Amino acid sequence: MNGPPPSAFPAFAVPKRDRADALTIVGLTVAYRMRGRERDVLQDITLRVRRGEAYGLVGESGCGKSTAALAVLRYLPRNGRVKAGKISIGGRDVASLHADALRDMRANAVSMVYQDPGRALNPSLTIARQVSEAFEASGASADDALARTVDILRRVRIASPERVMESYPHQLSGGMQQRVVIAMALACNPELLILDEPTTGLDATVEAEVLDLIAQLRAELGTAVLFISHNLAVIGRMCDRVGVLYAGKLVEEGVTRDVFARPRHPYTVGLLRCLPTSGRSKDMGRLDTIPGSLPLPGTVTQGCIYAERCKLADARCLRDAPPPYRVASANGDQMARCHYHERAIELPRATPEAASDPVDLSLAPVALKARNVSKTFRVGNELVRAVHDVSLDLAQGETLGLVGESGSGKTTLAKLMLGLLSPDEGATLELDGAALPARVTRRNDEQVKSLQIVFQNPDSALNRAHSVRRLIARSLSKLASLRGAAKEERLQSLTESVRLPERYLSARTRQLSGGLKQRVAIARAFAGDPRVVVCDEPTSALDVSVQAAILNLLADLQRERGVSYVFISHDLHVVRYLSDRIAVLYLGRIMEIGRAADVFGGPQHPYTEALLSSVPSLDGSAGAHGGRIRLSGELPSAANPPSGCVFNTRCPRKLGAICEEQEPPYADAGGAHRIRCHIPIEELRSLQSQES
Repeated sequence: MNGPPPSAFPAFAVPKRDRADALTIVGLTVAYRMRGRERDVLQDITLRVRRGEAYGLVGESGCGKSTAALAVLRYLPRNGRVKAGKISIGGRDVASLHADALRDMRANAVSMVYQDPGRALNPSLTIARQVSEAFEASGASADDALARTVDILRRVRIASPERVMESYPHQLSGGMQQRVVIAMALACNPELLILDEPTTGLDATVEAEVLDLIAQLRAELGTAVLFISHNLAVIGRMCDRVGVLYAGKLVEEGVTRDVFARPRHPYTVGLLRCLPTSGRSKDMGRLDTIPGSLPLPGTVTQGCIYAERCKLADARCLRDAPPPYRVASANGDQMARCHYHERAIELPRATPEAASDPVDLSLAPVALKARNVSKTFRVGNELVRAVHDVSLDLAQGETLGLVGESGSGKTTLAKLMLGLLSPDEGATLELDGAALPARVTRRNDEQVKSLQIVFQNPDSALNRAHSVRRLIARSLSKLASLRGAAKEERLQSLTESVRLPERYLSARTRQLSGGLKQRVAIARAFAGDPRVVVCDEPTSALDVSVQAAILNLLADLQRERGVSYVFISHDLHVVRYLSDRIAVLYLGRIMEIGRAADVFGGPQHPYTEALLSSVPSLDGSAGAHGGRIRLSGELPSAANPPSGCVFNTRCPRKLGAICEEQEPPYADAGGAHRIRCHIPIEELRSLQSQES
């Protein structure tokens, strides 16, 4: 871990705290006024976060996690109010604070880090100005605030704080922006730090760095943490205790290890089963899902709020709301609001497993071929090589996963395949053995239909003013053979294929949940029977329950239609589940490519090894080999890449001058598994097996 020791920063020494809990919530009920009536979005929530403790709050979107955080800060929107209950921070009743005391509490006792650091930073101010303002809000002079800004940026592991201070937010990477936001949140040395999805949009390596940083600073400063996330593996790694929210109620709570090892509420069981666990692939069977959806706030007036979605529910559950049952578990007390909490672990699957025999893709024809594909952009006076001499084949019915840090060239490569960007001279593309024009504007209708894309955010791809029927029908209207009844039959077939209920056809997309919007986007992409579909982070913004349904859907459609996928994601468990082969990109170059089982099983390129070691798991560990490999420095600029092996400036296994002077060739690791590294394959295998 780089940077001076904590003792170098007397301004951030751990203060003496009183014995009160950092956060206490008792009987909290919060209501929003919607369409003339109040609806309870949180109901009778009771929890506490002890001094120095990390408490995780999990659940689907809409369950009330962020509302709980805003209530703690007394920052609810105008249509929201606390109907009942009490919130205390460090023993102080938040509701009783007058305006000046509330401002003082927000400046000195509690801080919050949001999901999107770009929206939390002012684009018109330098980093120095924004961070120093956080110190000034705590009473520091302007000169002292600037001096302390250097120290706090160094503390959050920013290597060149003086340079970063002169930068504007848009000049920093996402991980760097998030570290700046955390620095601002820690400026007042808060008693309580609230983190609302702080790593959702980050790469595996950057996410791991941010999580390490939070853990380190929590240990140094004694800060309590309320960690809100739908990423259960991150919660497993970071949090001592966890609370599970469903439809505004706390349905389970306990020590994280106990809850994840033996959940006692069917909803928690369902969430955990939705995850694509380490080493699991689509050939091993479909992921389990949670049927139905969250009830509207305030609609459940009696019985168990989860009864309509629970396969254990009976007449008692519909009639009587379960009390908080408490039992002793291995590491502490565990609470669950379920009449049958002892049997929750026996919950029947909601989705048939339907394992299938692996397909021998070596015999499948090549759907898409790319040879010597490069892309150079001119940025100011510099030439930036975003993709460098990439060649690959995509077989019919195959999923190729593209992984690598932000800036590695994944999305640029996908756009080159789609014809949204023109490659440099010398590149060739073929579709089903026929030449494919570089630009989409030069492709015929059949070629355009054959390559489609599903975006990360369906809102950016779907017109909010149009109905679902019109959005899908517009894509079908481009098919000359479909008219009248045939077109309607095709539309019905598509919506059934993507499991989109017919009642949603007349709805506008703004009325749909994130998962339903993504189904509409997938239906539109499949309207023309595509040969290749690029999936660019299609599940990263979705809850684990919705993510599981979308992954099952993509796998089912591939089996039924023989479509090929190029699948881009930062979540390596998701990539492992859906992909047949994986290509690892770094500075626009493929550093490793091979079957998913081979890439994950090893031997691996040192960069792949570092990526896999950064992935958290439910048991709180990280990495394919049990320990995280930390990469030094930031991703180098594609305008001035390192000589020799482009990874040599960050490689933990660097040999010496040969890595700096000579570009490594591909080495054959067997079974069409290739690694671009100077270290011999057998030596890589031996080194990595010793550390596993």
